Amino acid sequence: MIAFVRHGQTELNRGRRLQGRVDVPLSAFGEQQAAALARAFASRPVARVVSSPLQRATATAAAIAAPHALPVETDARLVELDYGDWDGRALAEVPAADWAAWRDDPDYAPPGGERLADVTARVARFCADERDDDLVIAVSHVSPIKAAVCLALGVGDRATWQMFLDVASVTRVGRRPGGNLFLAGFNDVSHLAGIEG
Repeated sequence: MIAFVRHGQTELNRGRRLQGRVDVPLSAFGEQQAAALARAFASRPVARVVSSPLQRATATAAAIAAPHALPVETDARLVELDYGDWDGRALAEVPAADWAAWRDDPDYAPPGGERLADVTARVARFCADERDDDLVIAVSHVSPIKAAVCLALGVGDRATWQMFLDVASVTRVGRRPGGNLFLAGFNDVSHLAGIEG
């Protein structure tokens, strides 16, 4: 089972900006969320903790790994979609026509950025490599996690636009004996009860 964890909040998240490859730390509230995630997984038999190389993800992963005395492995396949020229921009600053073109076509790439189809391809390779029954925590970002959900459900990339994924949420993807992925849980934030930011 892969538990895909979206990293905790950052100031760019809070400001409704596209983060992409901008490497920013967790906010103080994001650190609280990471601690809540660590408590949620503390009693689970976690085999490995894998993370995107961006610091908002590695900090979240380190909090989860600490109670298990596990190292955090980094895997570039879990990194956020590269928004290119849109990195760091407020959603409202993206031209409406460009945003519509992106939502309509998984092969569209933001200027200087990455196609959603490319994100799905690298997440598919990551999932294919995780073949055991142990619990693997994969700390990532909104686009790769939504891609994993699309793979598990057998739907196209455009379905990502029909999903909402909270920061510090947990989405679980498993593999059936025949090899097919399945969705075991989506956007679980029950561990964040009582935390206010």
